[in-house]
Amino acid sequence: MPFSDEHRKLVYTVKELCRVCYTCVRECPAKAIRIINGQAEVMSERCIGCGNCIKVCSQDAKVFYQSRIDVKNLLQSDEKVAAIVAPSFPAEFIDISDYRKFVGMVRALGFDYVFEVAFGADLVAKRYKELLSERSDKDYISSDCPAIVSYIRYYHPNLVENLTPVVSPMVAMARVVKKKLGDGVKIVFIGPCIAKKAESDLVDEVLTFRELRGMFEIAEFKPETITPSDFDPPRAGRGAIFPVSRGLIQTINIFDDVIEGNVIIAEGRIGFQEAIKEFEAGSLKGQNLELLCCEGCIMGPGMSPGGKRFERRTYISSYVREKLSLENQGEWEKAVQEYSDIETSASFEPSDRRESLPSESEVNKVLASMGKFTNRDHLNCGACGYDTCLEHAIAIVKGLAEVEMCLPYTIEEMHASIKDLAISNEKLAKVQQALKQSEKLAHMGQLSAGIAHELNNPLGVVMMYSNILLDEYPPDDPIRQDIELIASQAERCKKIVSGLLNFARKNQVKLEVINLNKLAEDSIKSVVVPKNIKTAVVCKAKNCEAQLDYEQMMQVLTNLNKNAIEAMPNGGFLTVEVDDTEKEVIFNVKDTGIGIPEENMDKLYTPFFTTKGIGKGTGLGLATTYGVVKMHKGRIEVESNTDRLKGPTGTTFRIILPREEGVESDKVEMKDE
Repeated sequence: MPFSDEHRKLVYTVKELCRVCYTCVRECPAKAIRIINGQAEVMSERCIGCGNCIKVCSQDAKVFYQSRIDVKNLLQSDEKVAAIVAPSFPAEFIDISDYRKFVGMVRALGFDYVFEVAFGADLVAKRYKELLSERSDKDYISSDCPAIVSYIRYYHPNLVENLTPVVSPMVAMARVVKKKLGDGVKIVFIGPCIAKKAESDLVDEVLTFRELRGMFEIAEFKPETITPSDFDPPRAGRGAIFPVSRGLIQTINIFDDVIEGNVIIAEGRIGFQEAIKEFEAGSLKGQNLELLCCEGCIMGPGMSPGGKRFERRTYISSYVREKLSLENQGEWEKAVQEYSDIETSASFEPSDRRESLPSESEVNKVLASMGKFTNRDHLNCGACGYDTCLEHAIAIVKGLAEVEMCLPYTIEEMHASIKDLAISNEKLAKVQQALKQSEKLAHMGQLSAGIAHELNNPLGVVMMYSNILLDEYPPDDPIRQDIELIASQAERCKKIVSGLLNFARKNQVKLEVINLNKLAEDSIKSVVVPKNIKTAVVCKAKNCEAQLDYEQMMQVLTNLNKNAIEAMPNGGFLTVEVDDTEKEVIFNVKDTGIGIPEENMDKLYTPFFTTKGIGKGTGLGLATTYGVVKMHKGRIEVESNTDRLKGPTGTTFRIILPREEGVESDKVEMKDE
């Protein structure tokens, strides 16, 4: 019953359940799993039907073709239908204490006949014994496991000639049923194996034990309400032990001494693959292989999940002991003789499905893309599902795998992405803050311009008349002191209004080529420096000329110098440093003062915010400075420390400006001085 149609794939993936774990890739001996966009896709042309991917998938994303509807339709037809049951059934239906109840339940589904495949195993074992006793030069590999047969045909075609030319117990039993009932009978195999669904056209349908249990549940069968029944003859003998490890040689009842025996038993993905490799390499001369893809058929993918291997084995052993104690040996021998003419021979043809290896350069290119340049970089951790990094790279070139499957590579990429994201977030935060500040300053500028305009006229009148009155009153007149106070406060108001106008102005930047070092020196000269403060101008610029608005930048540096001096009431050092890059000029105004508290850093450029006492500051200096820098398409940065335990206290304002008009400023790394 071959599975060629897309909708009848033997094993397939439920994509919405598939998670990125690659367990199925790791457990697939044929590497028949292709990863596309993180989804594991089963390649039918490479699949051997072992069902390992189904057994290991924790998300139930791997499923096999369900035959229950097909079997139900067959049972409802006018055809005579026979069930042939694999000898591993006692390991599955441990909840049914009497096997006759189990047989009765199968019949109750509508099957006309129920046979046990174990009799076919008896016939197959007889033929195996004959082959092994011939003492030929050929070493054999057992062929009763269809997944093993497919694996050798596909991926070790040169070993096909070593497969024992014997059919599986299922095929042998199907031929027995055909001889007894005629070719018109329909046959349904029931067992633990998925690969059986595509093994032979002699069998019309295949049910796994999981599917059969589902049919029992739908029919609401209860063992206690079922009439017991026995298998239809011919009844089996020692073939009932076939599904457990070493079952074949125990059925044959041949000598199996570790020292002198010539049969090697290997089971499970790792075991059978290693045995085949060593056999192919010639390391096992004089040895025959009994291979099982699973750890005995009792652990097949068609069994209900969660069963315990050795517990299941005990149920098989108990069933065989009971069976052999009840069976009539003479009757069994008579049945074996009756069906001795059943054809048990088989022939197998190679079907090479190995893919050619890609070129070394292609593989090395993929390895390099994952940061694997030397053998030391090959961790071979197996997280991708492949045994080595080289195998993974080859699979990528073939289109079977993806670079992202490499866990160390993905982790490194994730760390790099997180780092880049953090940098981007930091840049974004700065941009957002700058936008907020610019918007705030624009609104404040409009307000300030309006206030300054409204205050200028009355303030001019107050100043004019106060000065007139000062001329009229002699110095010794007591009233003159009051007039002087009025005049001084009016002068102060004038300075405030002037600051408002400076803050609010939208003048175009008047660029001219200026000397940066001279600008820095002039800014120091423009402020009153106390005796306890030392000043210095340091020029690190390679090119001391740039296009700037001298007056506006003079205002910027003067404001910063005044703030620095006020931050050092007990004395210190004020340094104006000039630096540059190819496209930018940089002014660093440094002081050794008390520093700016962390809670004030976000408020520095807010208009009217000041930490100075009442009447000592307007809070417009830094706001104006910020506006001028932005008009120059530059940016302003600040670093400050108030904690002596963390190092010297003080503040550094950094002004970064494009060297020429229209040149956007680039990021400049902070330098440790």
